[in-house]
Amino acid sequence: MKIVLSPAKSLDFETKLPTTRGTQPQYLDTAIKINRKMSRMTKDEVAKLMDISDKLADLNYGRYKDFQEEHTKENSRPAMYAFNGDVYTGLDAFSMPVEKLDVLQDKLRILSGLYGVLKPLDLIQPYRLEMGTNVGLYSKKNLYEIWQKKVTDSLNKEMEKNDLFINLASNEYFKAVDTKKLKANVITPVFKDFSNGKLKIVSFFAKKARGAMVRYIIDKNVESFEEMKGFDYEGYKFSENETKNNAELVFTR
Repeated sequence: MKIVLSPAKSLDFETKLPTTRGTQPQYLDTAIKINRKMSRMTKDEVAKLMDISDKLADLNYGRYKDFQEEHTKENSRPAMYAFNGDVYTGLDAFSMPVEKLDVLQDKLRILSGLYGVLKPLDLIQPYRLEMGTNVGLYSKKNLYEIWQKKVTDSLNKEMEKNDLFINLASNEYFKAVDTKKLKANVITPVFKDFSNGKLKIVSFFAKKARGAMVRYIIDKNVESFEEMKGFDYEGYKFSENETKNNAELVFTR
């Protein structure tokens, strides 16, 4: 089984880590090249490219300048503890039993605009670079062109044909995976809430549910399609009526 998640814009480099473990990102050499390009930009160019405020541009301009090419436990932290958005609230990595870390390290992959694809314990430094950002390298015009083959090849190397592949990433990030060349059939869980009398996807809740689904899979040692249907965290239940095909399992509350 492989699970893919998006990263988060919000970061936490302060909370005490529950483990001293840390691994090196597979494509750190490419991340270094991307960061070098970003670090040569002015603050105004960063703001325009990323469509962010002057304050955020200043923060991230500083991050590009401060980036250390050698990732150590002193200047970096594991990705699963560094990302701090809604998805990672649902995952609640800091409460993950340490004996579960090997399983999580094996199953979960985090897609990243800077690093391409990360294992949970891969060391990262503070950054913000969304996958949709129009920055390229050499003949590659944008991050999708830089990463799609690398990410897809990496995932395929870790899977057997017809392995369970769970997509819990956003559309922006999942476009970095070439699904036509992926060994596995993709299953994308969908989370819907009753709002104003209608069932709909509410972004905030859906993001948190994606992280909670990862946590459920690890907590319950889920290995099969049928076991996934038992997901009941955050009050969600599998909906037979809303699920129209096996590629999109719908959970409602």
